[in-house]
Amino acid sequence: MLKKDKRLLVGFEHADDAGVYKLSDEIALVQTLDFFTPIVDDPRTFGMIAAANALSDVYAMGAKPITALNIVAFPQDTLPKAIIGDILAGGLEKVHEAGALLLGGHTIDDTELKFGMAVTGIVHPNEVLTNSGARPGDLLVLTKPIGTGIINTAGKGGLAKPEHLEAAAATMTALNKTAAEAALSHGAHAMTDVTGFGLTGHLSEMLVASGVGAELDVHSVPLLDGTRDYAAMGLVPAGTRRNLEFCKCRFVDAKQVSPVDMDILNDAQTSGGLLVALTPDDAHALARDLQEAGETGAIVGRIIAEPKRKIVFKA
Repeated sequence: MLKKDKRLLVGFEHADDAGVYKLSDEIALVQTLDFFTPIVDDPRTFGMIAAANALSDVYAMGAKPITALNIVAFPQDTLPKAIIGDILAGGLEKVHEAGALLLGGHTIDDTELKFGMAVTGIVHPNEVLTNSGARPGDLLVLTKPIGTGIINTAGKGGLAKPEHLEAAAATMTALNKTAAEAALSHGAHAMTDVTGFGLTGHLSEMLVASGVGAELDVHSVPLLDGTRDYAAMGLVPAGTRRNLEFCKCRFVDAKQVSPVDMDILNDAQTSGGLLVALTPDDAHALARDLQEAGETGAIVGRIIAEPKRKIVFKA
C-alpha cells in the first residue's frame, strides 16, 4: 500500500503527466522522467527530441523546468562513443533552451541504445494544472500537429519524403514552453501533452479524470504533411493499433470515422503538443495567439457533460 501524505498534490491516480509534491506554501516540486529508443537516425536530433519529450511533462503541469538528469543505456561494444556525445549535446541544448540546468545523470551498458531525462520543475501549489479540471462547455485546443508516429514508421520503411521527415523532426524537437505559458495566461482549466497514447488516449485520460465527455471534430485535428497518405498505405506503428484497441470502449459514433482517420487519431506521438481545455473565449484567444506566434493552435473539440468518459466523434 502506498504511503499517504497531504503534501503529495498529484500522484498517479489520474494518469497525470508528472507528480507534484508541496514543499511550502509558495513552492511545489514537479517530477517526471521519460526515455526511449531512437526514432530518428541523427544522434543529436534524437537527443533533442528525447529531452523535449521529457520537459513536456513539466510544462503540461503548468510548471517551470529547473533541473534535469540524463538517463542513458548505451551498447559500448557495438556503437562509436561519439554517438553518445552527440545525443547528450542535443539533450543539453534543449535543457538550456528551457532555462533549466543539467545536473548529470547515469549511464549503463546495454544491448540497445536508449536516452531520456528525469526532469524537475517548480510551480505554485495553487497553480498546478492537471488533466482533471475540464468542464462542460470548454473547448479543446491542440498545440502541435499529429502524425509523428506514422511518418517515422514510413521513414523506417524508406518510404517517407525527406521534407516530411524534417517537418516531423522539427515538431518533435520544439519545446512546449510557449504553448504552456500561453495556456496559463488564458486560464486553462486542464492540460496534458499528447504522446505515446495518441490524441484519443490522452483525451480519454482527461475525460476519466474530469468526469466529463468530449466531442472531437475529426477534420479539425491538424496533421503533419504526408500523414494521411502514409496512413492510407498502412504505414502505422504497432503502438497506434494498441492505442485503438485500448481506447475503442470509450468511442461513440466511431463507425462514421474512416479507418485512416481512426489510425491518425490514435497515432502514438513522440514529443507531441499540449491538449488544453478552456472556456470558449479563452480557447479562441489562445488559438489566435499561438497562430500569431507561428505555432499551432487548433480548436479540435469541446467538453460535454454526457456521455461521461466518452468521445463522441464529429466527422
